[in-house]
Amino acid sequence: MSHCPCGSKQAYADCCQPLHQQQRPAQSPQQLMASRYCAFVKGEAAYLLRTHHPEFRGQLTEAELAQACQETQWHALQIVDFSQQQDQGEVEFCAWYKQHGKLQALHERSRFSCEQGLWYYRDGDIKPNPALPGRNDPCLCGSGNKFKRCCG
Repeated sequence: MSHCPCGSKQAYADCCQPLHQQQRPAQSPQQLMASRYCAFVKGEAAYLLRTHHPEFRGQLTEAELAQACQETQWHALQIVDFSQQQDQGEVEFCAWYKQHGKLQALHERSRFSCEQGLWYYRDGDIKPNPALPGRNDPCLCGSGNKFKRCCG
Protein backbone atom coordinates (compact mmCIF):
# COMPACT_ATOMS: atom_id res chain seq x y z
CA MET A 1 0.00 0.00 0.00
CA SER A 2 1.28 3.44 -0.93
CA HIS A 3 0.44 6.10 1.67
CA CYS A 4 -1.16 9.30 0.47
CA PRO A 5 1.34 12.17 0.11
CA CYS A 6 -0.87 14.36 2.31
CA GLY A 7 0.43 12.50 5.36
CA SER A 8 -2.85 10.85 6.40
CA LYS A 9 -1.28 7.36 6.53
CA GLN A 10 -4.18 6.14 4.35
CA ALA A 11 -3.79 4.78 0.84
CA TYR A 12 -3.93 7.47 -1.85
CA ALA A 13 -6.85 5.57 -3.45
CA ASP A 14 -8.86 5.96 -0.22
CA CYS A 15 -7.76 9.47 0.69
CA CYS A 16 -7.11 12.22 -1.87
CA GLN A 17 -7.53 10.37 -5.17
CA PRO A 18 -11.37 10.33 -4.97
CA LEU A 19 -11.29 14.12 -4.50
CA HIS A 20 -8.88 14.58 -7.41
CA GLN A 21 -11.15 12.45 -9.61
CA GLN A 22 -14.31 14.33 -8.55
CA GLN A 23 -15.82 11.24 -6.91
CA ARG A 24 -16.48 13.24 -3.74
CA PRO A 25 -15.82 16.80 -2.54
CA ALA A 26 -13.63 17.88 0.37
CA GLN A 27 -15.62 17.99 3.60
CA SER A 28 -13.59 20.68 5.38
CA PRO A 29 -10.95 23.35 4.78
CA GLN A 30 -8.21 21.11 6.21
CA GLN A 31 -9.22 18.21 3.95
CA LEU A 32 -9.13 20.55 0.94
CA MET A 33 -5.72 21.86 2.03
CA ALA A 34 -4.34 18.33 2.32
CA SER A 35 -5.82 17.30 -1.03
CA ARG A 36 -4.38 20.40 -2.72
CA TYR A 37 -0.93 19.63 -1.32
CA CYS A 38 -1.32 16.08 -2.61
CA ALA A 39 -2.38 17.49 -6.00
CA PHE A 40 0.90 19.42 -6.20
CA VAL A 41 2.80 16.20 -5.39
CA LYS A 42 0.84 14.17 -7.96
CA GLY A 43 0.75 16.86 -10.66
CA GLU A 44 -3.05 17.19 -10.58
CA ALA A 45 -3.10 20.72 -12.03
CA ALA A 46 -6.75 20.52 -13.10
CA TYR A 47 -7.76 19.83 -9.49
CA LEU A 48 -5.68 22.74 -8.23
CA LEU A 49 -7.37 25.09 -10.66
CA ARG A 50 -10.85 23.66 -10.00
CA THR A 51 -10.49 24.12 -6.21
CA HIS A 52 -9.03 27.65 -6.41
CA HIS A 53 -11.88 30.13 -5.97
CA PRO A 54 -12.57 31.85 -9.33
CA GLU A 55 -12.41 35.34 -7.76
CA PHE A 56 -8.83 34.71 -6.61
CA ARG A 57 -7.36 32.77 -9.55
CA GLY A 58 -6.04 35.78 -11.39
CA GLN A 59 -4.48 34.62 -14.64
CA LEU A 60 -3.49 31.14 -13.43
CA THR A 61 -3.55 28.51 -16.14
CA GLU A 62 -3.56 24.75 -15.85
CA ALA A 63 -0.32 24.62 -17.87
CA GLU A 64 1.44 26.98 -15.42
CA LEU A 65 0.24 24.91 -12.47
CA ALA A 66 1.40 21.69 -14.16
CA GLN A 67 4.85 23.21 -14.74
CA ALA A 68 5.07 24.33 -11.09
CA CYS A 69 4.22 20.78 -10.00
CA GLN A 70 7.00 19.33 -12.16
CA GLU A 71 9.64 21.81 -11.00
CA THR A 72 9.20 21.11 -7.31
CA GLN A 73 9.94 17.99 -5.27
CA TRP A 74 7.47 17.98 -2.37
CA HIS A 75 8.50 16.27 0.88
CA ALA A 76 5.95 16.82 3.64
CA LEU A 77 2.86 18.70 4.74
CA GLN A 78 2.43 19.82 8.33
CA ILE A 79 -0.92 21.28 9.39
CA VAL A 80 -0.08 23.78 12.14
CA ASP A 81 -3.56 25.08 12.98
CA PHE A 82 -7.06 25.32 11.53
CA SER A 83 -10.39 26.91 12.27
CA GLN A 84 -13.84 26.81 10.70
CA GLN A 85 -16.87 29.06 11.16
CA GLN A 86 -19.75 27.63 9.10
CA ASP A 87 -18.80 28.29 5.44
CA GLN A 88 -15.44 30.02 6.12
CA GLY A 89 -12.22 28.41 7.26
CA GLU A 90 -8.51 28.96 7.71
CA VAL A 91 -5.63 26.49 7.69
CA GLU A 92 -2.08 27.28 8.70
CA PHE A 93 0.42 24.86 7.20
CA CYS A 94 4.05 24.26 6.31
CA ALA A 95 4.70 22.49 3.03
CA TRP A 96 8.29 21.29 2.75
CA TYR A 97 9.84 20.99 -0.70
CA LYS A 98 13.10 20.95 -2.59
CA GLN A 99 13.69 23.26 -5.49
CA HIS A 100 17.07 23.46 -7.24
CA GLY A 101 18.40 21.03 -4.62
CA LYS A 102 17.59 23.28 -1.66
CA LEU A 103 15.09 22.31 1.05
CA GLN A 104 12.58 25.07 1.74
CA ALA A 105 9.19 25.54 3.35
CA LEU A 106 6.06 27.38 2.33
CA HIS A 107 4.46 28.54 5.59
CA GLU A 108 1.04 30.05 4.97
CA ARG A 109 -2.24 30.83 6.72
CA SER A 110 -4.78 30.07 3.96
CA ARG A 111 -8.40 31.18 3.71
CA PHE A 112 -11.16 28.93 2.37
CA SER A 113 -14.87 29.30 1.67
CA CYS A 114 -17.64 26.82 1.01
CA GLU A 115 -20.12 27.63 -1.75
CA GLN A 116 -22.95 25.32 -2.78
CA GLY A 117 -21.34 22.48 -0.83
CA LEU A 118 -17.86 22.86 -2.36
CA TRP A 119 -14.80 24.16 -0.50
CA TYR A 120 -12.45 26.54 -2.34
CA TYR A 121 -9.00 27.93 -1.57
CA ARG A 122 -9.23 31.72 -1.68
CA ASP A 123 -5.89 33.24 -0.68
CA GLY A 124 -3.40 33.27 2.14
CA ASP A 125 -0.82 35.15 4.13
CA ILE A 126 2.79 33.97 3.96
CA LYS A 127 4.35 33.45 7.38
CA PRO A 128 8.03 33.33 8.38
CA ASN A 129 9.57 29.99 7.49
CA PRO A 130 10.28 27.55 10.30
CA ALA A 131 13.82 26.43 11.04
CA LEU A 132 15.05 23.35 9.22
CA PRO A 133 15.18 20.19 11.33
CA GLY A 134 18.52 19.39 12.93
CA ARG A 135 20.71 16.79 11.22
CA ASN A 136 19.86 14.13 13.84
CA ASP A 137 16.17 15.04 14.18
CA PRO A 138 13.55 12.71 12.70
CA CYS A 139 12.96 13.52 9.05
CA LEU A 140 9.95 15.72 8.42
CA CYS A 141 8.70 13.39 5.67
CA GLY A 142 7.75 10.74 8.23
CA SER A 143 10.15 8.07 6.97
CA GLY A 144 11.46 7.34 10.46
CA ASN A 145 15.04 8.10 9.33
CA LYS A 146 17.22 10.90 10.62
CA PHE A 147 16.88 14.13 8.66
CA LYS A 148 20.53 14.01 7.49
CA ARG A 149 20.02 10.55 5.92
CA CYS A 150 16.74 11.36 4.24
CA CYS A 151 15.55 14.77 3.03
CA GLY A 152 18.42 16.82 4.49
